[in-house]
Amino acid sequence: MNIKAICVGAFALSVVGGVAFAGVLDEPSNMQPFFADSGMKTMKSSADFETAWKATPKGMQVSMMKECNDAAMSKPHAQFCAQLFALGHHS
Repeated sequence: MNIKAICVGAFALSVVGGVAFAGVLDEPSNMQPFFADSGMKTMKSSADFETAWKATPKGMQVSMMKECNDAAMSKPHAQFCAQLFALGHHS
C-alpha cells in the first residue's frame, strides 16, 4: 500500500470519528442559554436555569438528559448536569 494513502485514510477516520463523539452538551449554542456570562463559566440561577430548560426543544432536552445520564459524556459538564438533576430531570 502507498504510505500516503494510509496516512490520508487515517486522518479522514480521525476527523469523522471526532465529530461522531461530540455531543449536544459540547455544542456552545445549546449550552449558552444556561449560563449567565458569554464565557460560559457561571451558571444561571435555578429559576433562570429552569426557564431556559423549559424553552429548550423537547428533542434537545431528551438528548441532554441522555448525555447527563452517561458518566463519560457528563463528566466535562458536571455542573450543568448537577443543576439539571437538582430540578428533578433525570431517569
